[in-house]
Amino acid sequence: MSRLYLPYFLARRMAAPVHGHKKNVMVRIATLSVGVGMAVMIVALGVIFGFKQQITSKLTGFGAHVQLVHLDGNSSYETVPISIDQPVVERIVALKEVAGIYPYAIKAGILRGEKAMQGVVLKGVAPDYDWSFFERYRVEGERPRVEDSVRNKEVMISRRLAEMMQLKVGDPFEMLFIQNPPRRDRFRVAGIYDTQFDELDKVMILTDIRNVQRLSGWDSTQVTGFEINTRDFAHLDRFTAQIDELLFDTPGIDDQPLRAVSIRERYPMIFDWLNAHNVNAAVIITVMLLVALFNMVSALLIILLERTPMIGVLKALGMDNRALQKTFVIRSSFILLKGMFWGNLLGVGLCLLQAYTGWIRLDQAGYFLTTVPIDLEWSWWLLLNVATFVVLVALLTLPTLIISLILPEKSIRFE
Repeated sequence: MSRLYLPYFLARRMAAPVHGHKKNVMVRIATLSVGVGMAVMIVALGVIFGFKQQITSKLTGFGAHVQLVHLDGNSSYETVPISIDQPVVERIVALKEVAGIYPYAIKAGILRGEKAMQGVVLKGVAPDYDWSFFERYRVEGERPRVEDSVRNKEVMISRRLAEMMQLKVGDPFEMLFIQNPPRRDRFRVAGIYDTQFDELDKVMILTDIRNVQRLSGWDSTQVTGFEINTRDFAHLDRFTAQIDELLFDTPGIDDQPLRAVSIRERYPMIFDWLNAHNVNAAVIITVMLLVALFNMVSALLIILLERTPMIGVLKALGMDNRALQKTFVIRSSFILLKGMFWGNLLGVGLCLLQAYTGWIRLDQAGYFLTTVPIDLEWSWWLLLNVATFVVLVALLTLPTLIISLILPEKSIRFE
């Protein structure tokens, strides 16, 4: 027999059920603790990554990854216009990281209904705008026709606004704009979307960019800015820095200094809150691994004590300490793999149940979402399983060092 096969063979024999002999209670506890720990880690990471993916996706859907705006513009919705014919735009489009760049214009106003009023933002978009995000969440009607040569008054509003103002697809409504002099305008609901992101759903209305330009007193060449999407959100900061470099090297039009603002800069508190989840994930994983390790070590020590006579016999027959250590590590890995199997089955099952049914609800005011989000990807799931197995097996080699203290002449007489 080879050096690798003998420890494996002995470990299999120890793990095999013996007729009339009950399995060690500590082995059952160790298996259960590994399974529960694995399930908790999978669910925790699925929820944490789900929060990050869902909230980031919705924030960028409303406002893109990076916005190119006037340097004097502030965080309010009363913006300083810039020319749509910016030389830097061509250089930005040439970047391989750019997924799309779209001009937009915004105007703050008040939506007035029969029984309620709500402060909103009228966002105007051009014919080349990427509607994929709002199409994904469109629940009624159609998106506004911004491609027509003749300007129309169609808009897309959220379900939250539609319910507040008692509006349906095809209904007209009036908006007031606080400016000098004050203005009012009428629009018609073409479609309704529902992202379930209450903070932005209740304020964002989409329409033709020409409507906003007219209300702001701008001509067809003036816009609030450009929305830019990147292909790799993980390197958003580097991408924003690239755009800043291009802005520094490219002169603007008519002394219009520009700046690039990333989604993280626009919503720092939300992203800080999301980053805080990384600490939660680290704490959960550490605690679960420690609990599993403690129970695995306890089970392994009991197995060693039960098999002391066998260890003495094998030593007397010439088996060295290293081979015996491998035997008991392999025996422990069987327990570990069994626990991980049931833990994965439970954890992935709970994640899929939540993803498809949304049975666990959230307070939207505190969490921005109505249901617990789940992001279950094979990459982090596989990494979690491999890392858990490797770390626990590596640490379980330490208790097996006790084998070197067992003497054959004493252990064979051990009762």
